[in-house]
Amino acid sequence: MVIGGGLAGSEAAWQAAQHGLEVELYEMRPVRQTPAHVTDKLAELVCSNSLGSKLPDRAAGLLKLELLRLGSMVLASAFETALPAGGALAVDREAFASLVTRRIEEHPRIRVIREEVTTIPDDRPVIVASGPLTSDALTEEIARLTGEEYLYFFDAIAPTVTADSINMEIAFRASRYGRGDVEEGDYINCPLNEEEYNRFVDALLEAETIELREFEQRMWEDPRFFEGCLPIEVIARRGRQALAFGPMRPVGLIDPRTGQRPYAVVQLRQDNLAGTLYNMVGFQTNLKWDEQRRVFRMIPGLEHAEFVRYGMMHRNTFINSPVLLRPTLQFRKRDDLFFAGQITGVEGYVGNIGTGLVAGINAARLLQGLELLVFPPTTMLGALCHYVTHADPKDFQPMKANFGILPPLERRIRNKRARNRAYVDRALADLEAFAQEHGLTLEPATL
Repeated sequence: MVIGGGLAGSEAAWQAAQHGLEVELYEMRPVRQTPAHVTDKLAELVCSNSLGSKLPDRAAGLLKLELLRLGSMVLASAFETALPAGGALAVDREAFASLVTRRIEEHPRIRVIREEVTTIPDDRPVIVASGPLTSDALTEEIARLTGEEYLYFFDAIAPTVTADSINMEIAFRASRYGRGDVEEGDYINCPLNEEEYNRFVDALLEAETIELREFEQRMWEDPRFFEGCLPIEVIARRGRQALAFGPMRPVGLIDPRTGQRPYAVVQLRQDNLAGTLYNMVGFQTNLKWDEQRRVFRMIPGLEHAEFVRYGMMHRNTFINSPVLLRPTLQFRKRDDLFFAGQITGVEGYVGNIGTGLVAGINAARLLQGLELLVFPPTTMLGALCHYVTHADPKDFQPMKANFGILPPLERRIRNKRARNRAYVDRALADLEAFAQEHGLTLEPATL
């Protein structure tokens, strides 16, 4: 039984079925919707449509390469529905979710059941991949089962606008340093001079945010924001230049109107295959919707922007995995209960897919009497699983793929690019040896 039809749950169900199990995949949508989803499709992306870097010398690129070699269906589907996004893997949300849904529903050993799960059965193996938007009833059940206090952090969604409402007499197409998939540039860029930037920051700091409920307000006063998904207004409060050195950094871009680098820039990334929608990169927000229209239309090029999806903030839930889980992603107090996805504290879409892959394979190996897999910590997949199960439980925070969680190299390499390449070479060599040792078939893959 797999609970949750997001990225992790879909991958877990697929892997378990591919390894011989009969799988029931429970997804509560559309019977019960979440505050962020808008469809009933499996693997719907509710935040960014980018799955991060696909460059082979980046941490996110390494994780993708490992998962492709291990036969990840969800990641393969992402590449099949990819959009131009420079060195990143961005997808058409609708096409991606539709493809994953079709493949899951057509698998002969997977049955999709559309109903909310409120209790975790103890008569069969279970993979909990209910995600950061776990329903209240299931949250209470997991809290009862684990006996541990839940941790919370806020996540935020960026607005999406129609392409034809962007003023291209001001905005321009380009990729940073010209590194893109499309010759004219993968991103639409809205440039700001210093005066425009300061006016925008002032308006942002003065704008009204959505009133939080009592329990949310208590957490806001002691926030545990995930740094990679901070609301734009929270970043702005950190200092006048915080945005210019963060999501509005202008490096690698030249405004064709001036021939100069802008003081700041807002990038928009293609959001659907037709190229009719673009999302504001890094502009997750909790501003009221009318405030979003007012403030974001101050950005040059977005004066008449038509918003088809406003930014929003919602509660994300994750468990204290270092206390509760083994590196196999098994619950410490029950061998046949696994957790996967963002609820484990692994951040990033691809990390969620990876933990689903591990949980699905290990659930199958458990029933087949085989040794469960603990991937080498020198691989990015192994390092993520190791982190969430070995971090300090008193200060546990979500973690996404990065070279900092890998064991140090045997020799020090000062050049960053060479060092990253050494991490990648070691990871892939160790994955190859691990696969041979445990009888895994690796598929050929390149990025």
